[in-house]
This record gives sequence, structure tokens and C-alpha cells, in this order.
Amino acid sequence: MSARSRNERSVHGGGSRDTVAVVIVNFNSGQYLQACLHSLSKQSYSPTKILVIDNCSTDNSLDSLENGFDGEFIRLGQNVGFAKGNNFAAARAQECDWLAFVNPDAVLEPRWLEKLLEAAATRPDCVFIGGVLIQADNTKLLDGAGDVYHVSGAHWRRARGQLSAGRYTSMEEVFSPCAAAAICRRDVFLKVCGFDESFFCYGEDIDLGFRLRLLGYRCLYVPDAIAYHAGSGTTGRHSAFTIYHGHRNLVWVYFRNMPWPLFWLYLPQHILLNLISLVWFVLRGQARIIFKAKWDAIRGLPRALRERKGIQAARVVGAWELRRVMAKGTLTPYLRRKD
Repeated sequence: MSARSRNERSVHGGGSRDTVAVVIVNFNSGQYLQACLHSLSKQSYSPTKILVIDNCSTDNSLDSLENGFDGEFIRLGQNVGFAKGNNFAAARAQECDWLAFVNPDAVLEPRWLEKLLEAAATRPDCVFIGGVLIQADNTKLLDGAGDVYHVSGAHWRRARGQLSAGRYTSMEEVFSPCAAAAICRRDVFLKVCGFDESFFCYGEDIDLGFRLRLLGYRCLYVPDAIAYHAGSGTTGRHSAFTIYHGHRNLVWVYFRNMPWPLFWLYLPQHILLNLISLVWFVLRGQARIIFKAKWDAIRGLPRALRERKGIQAARVVGAWELRRVMAKGTLTPYLRRKD
């Protein structure tokens, strides 16, 4: 029996084969993209199609790759961001059951996709599924084991910086996976209108996970689906770009998605969280960018509140049920991630 036949049988029990479109949104990731595509070419479960959306890169990212790898390479005329780039690709994957979001700075183990689809077959209630992320520059450390959402509005990658050996080895529900390497059912992704394009970059995956949960869908962590992730390999972990989008979007996620009465109950914590962030980055000498992020977040609240009406009107999950999958108490893991 061929490796492909064994794979199809293990995932589907002899039934039809799920179709998967892998989406890579690229911007000046030439130093990483080749390794990412190479790891996709070695997958035991071959994707139906690979879509590389290039956000008007200036580093000639695609020049040496278009003839070396199978896939559809689409060059956009401007940088539309991670969210819109993925939505653009999702609309072009009409024949596919699943979307696989893969950052260009991620390298996948050969059975990454196979393991995620095996898990999906056993948990049809889970539509947004991710594996374990390991730090590419230090494989002894985790880069994340699913995303955590705190009642204050803070969110972070669970277990980032912890030792990878023997940790988080059980498949379990998480608030949301990190879209650096995750799959989502395409029909459900389109049902909720995909990623929010106003986010541009950062936080759009936790926002998607939140909106899916409000509709009664669940998210899953699969420990044997392994990816090595450079993490902000192009933008820089502490760059002005990362700080601005991450801290602006954090506010929008809360205002769009937190259901009543949790919204009012935890609003003081949310305000305190934002004040702490202001002080933190002022002390780090990054006052201008953090104040711009929060000011633009406030300016965007009228739009966020308009969108909230539709999001909350469609909600089928009770607020207190949702609260059970949120983190509470100390924000120590969130604060540590700033180091």
C-alpha cells in the first residue's frame, strides 16, 4: 500500500479525501519562504493546492521559487496585510474543504497536515485546529501550544518559552489556535466572513476564534502536528509595526466580541490592561507607537461597535459558558511574553 493510500485510509477510514488549500501570505520573507515551501512538498498528506499571496514584496521573494515549487504564486500590487491576503486566497479555493494557514517563517514536520486532519475527523465540532509551535532558533523551547484569551482582553500563545520536551502532549480544546500554522473549515471561515481585514495583521486569528466560539464552534490543539516557527521573522517581535497592530487590535477584539454581561464585568480590567501597556512601552522608550496604537484603537471603536451588533445577534453560546474557556486571574504569562 502506498504512503498516500495509507494516509487517506487513516484519516477517512476509506471514505473520500478532504481537499485542502494551503495559504501562505508573504511579505519580504525570502529568507524563510523556500524552507516553508520545501516542508510543504514533503507532507505525507499532499494539499490539493498551494496559494502563495505576495503582498508586494521588495526582496524578490518569489523570483527563484516560482519554477521550483508547485503552487499558484499571486503577486498583489500593494501590501493588503495578512488578513485580507488570506481572505483573497480563501475566495480562490472553491474546490477545497479546508484552508491551511501557514506563515512563511514556519517549517512543518512531514505529518503536520495529516495529523491535523486525523484530529478533525475525530472531532467534527472543532473547525479551527492547530498544532504545537516550536521555536525555530531553539528547538528545546515551545513557541506556543494554542492561544489563550484572558477575560481582560489580553491574549497570548500558551506555553511560549517553556521547555518543549514532555509538555502539552495531550490533544485538547483551546480558545483558539495560532494562525501561523493551523487549518480551518473553509465553509465556516466564509460563513463568518473570514479574517477581519481592518486588523491588517496580528490578532485576527484570536478574533476569528472568538467569533467561531460565539457561534458554537470549537477550537482544538493537536500536539503531534509539529511546526517550527521563527515568530515575527519578517516584522520583528518588538518592532513598531508589531506593537502598533498588536495593541490596537487587542482593543477591537474585546469590543467586537466580548458578550454581555462579561463586557461590563471585565471592562475595568480591560482598561487597566491598556494603561499598563502604555506605561510599559513608555518605560521602554516606545511611547509614540503605543499611544498611536491606543488612539487609533479608540478612533476605530464606532466601527467595532457597529460590527458588534451583528456578531452578538448571531451568538448562540451563553456568556458564562464562554467564560469557562477564558483565562482568569494573573496576567503573568502575558507580561512575560514582552521580554
